[in-house]
Amino acid sequence: MIRLEEITKSYPIGKDKIDVLKSINLTIEKGEFVAIMGPSGSGKSTLMNIIGCLDKPTSGSYFLDHEDVSRYKDAELAKVRNESLGFVFQQFQLLPKLNAVKNVELPMIYSGIAKKDRLSRAKAALEKVGLADRMEHLPNELSGGQKQRVAIARAIVNEPKLILADEPTGALDTKTSISIMEEFSRLNKEGTTVVIVTHEPEIAQYANRTIFVRDGIIVSHDWMKRGQDL
Repeated sequence: MIRLEEITKSYPIGKDKIDVLKSINLTIEKGEFVAIMGPSGSGKSTLMNIIGCLDKPTSGSYFLDHEDVSRYKDAELAKVRNESLGFVFQQFQLLPKLNAVKNVELPMIYSGIAKKDRLSRAKAALEKVGLADRMEHLPNELSGGQKQRVAIARAIVNEPKLILADEPTGALDTKTSISIMEEFSRLNKEGTTVVIVTHEPEIAQYANRTIFVRDGIIVSHDWMKRGQDL
């Protein structure tokens, strides 16, 4: 599903440049659950941004479902993000003046889906993550875990091929984090490919493969039988 070939990412610093990613080669198969780990400044978030079509590599190729999206223009990348990818962020990124169901509807508005269909699909997504009784609540009326479930519902409402989650439990307590990771596991078992960035080993254990990034390179892959140490 995902194939990165010799991906590099550099940023200019005055007359010099800093290499954030260095000749990254990576394949992620459809249906995998992958965690990306590494210290601060390792390049893991930049790698996630490229996989999520939020940033372009300086060089190399990125194939998503056999399409070289690294050559796409901004409008084409926006279409890929909206139709094929779902995003979950550490700080939820919910609009404070919209209730849960309206927040979940947002990706469908950009997709041009009819209003009546948006509402029914948004409600179904919230029911799927266990929030049937919180649809009319504003974000400030929800707990941290409930906000993240709204974010997950928003991520899955367009039925994406791939869910990308950047530190999805970073703002949550341990009990709530377990609940959220179990939700990701359930979605993965239903066939959705999931890639998360985390600095927490206990969170990475939910994945069946952990990729370690350091100084802009992938230093190892750790294959696990999901749940073996939980």
